[in-house]
Amino acid sequence: MGQSSRTPRTVAVLMGGPSAEREVSLSSGHACAAALREEGFEVIEVDAGPDLSVILSDMKPDVVLNCLHGRWGEDGCVQGMLEWLGIPYSHSGVLASALAMDKQRSKEVFAQAGLPIVKSVIAAADDVRARHVMEPPYVVKPNNEGSSVGVYLVDAENNGPPQLDANMPAEVMVEAFAPGRELTTTVVGDRALTVTDILTTGWYDYDAKYKEGGSSHIVPADIPSNIFDLCMDYALRAHVALGCRGVSRTDFRWDETKGADGLILLETNTQPGMTSTSLSPEQGQAVGISFPKLCRWMVEDATCNR
Repeated sequence: MGQSSRTPRTVAVLMGGPSAEREVSLSSGHACAAALREEGFEVIEVDAGPDLSVILSDMKPDVVLNCLHGRWGEDGCVQGMLEWLGIPYSHSGVLASALAMDKQRSKEVFAQAGLPIVKSVIAAADDVRARHVMEPPYVVKPNNEGSSVGVYLVDAENNGPPQLDANMPAEVMVEAFAPGRELTTTVVGDRALTVTDILTTGWYDYDAKYKEGGSSHIVPADIPSNIFDLCMDYALRAHVALGCRGVSRTDFRWDETKGADGLILLETNTQPGMTSTSLSPEQGQAVGISFPKLCRWMVEDATCNR
């Protein structure tokens, strides 16, 4: 985790925004802003709205720490605006952000890189409501949202296809269900940090991720060394294959009955949560990187042309 010699003074922390993950983004932004003030930065918290470009043009911050989650903030849109304005920013650039947010296209990149994925298809939501477009068990989710928003698990015991909520997009991803344990690895710069084993009583959904007590984390994961090493290797390779910068986090499923063949890469998140219960700051702490120091690193790593 290399250090930059340049220390920005004024940091605009982008948070909130119009996506389905607004509340989590606000939590991430407030936490990072407090940590950066602790590190001595002048911090301005910005709830991103339609006038964001005007606000940033007037504000002229040295750096933007992007704590937006979901569409618009994580999919290349804000990144393109920041490139246009010439303001250095954190995390991944336009192309990597857009690729990672599009789950199907990012899986095609992973496959090209030789990383293990499961079969998936893009289907019309109406078709998914009408019939099984894939043999159960399978998972249905939006192709371009994050944080387990609108995720449906369809198992063999269901009577029929899922009754998707009306606000699901017109096209959704249908993905073969990968059984097993939830594992995740954060990459900071060119370094994979560690592996977390995520324990839940049920499905690892939005509430399990973000509500207190929704899940428990074992850091570092108590798993065989070869599986641990594979998670570290796959996370770094996924980060590189997508062209990510700054911090990313890659999620896995591991079916321990199949050994190394049971490890499946699910997706890479280019702007992982930075809340008090978030996985990436917790992994940083586990390897000796305090939360304020991680926030400082993200700010000092910020550039344009990412």
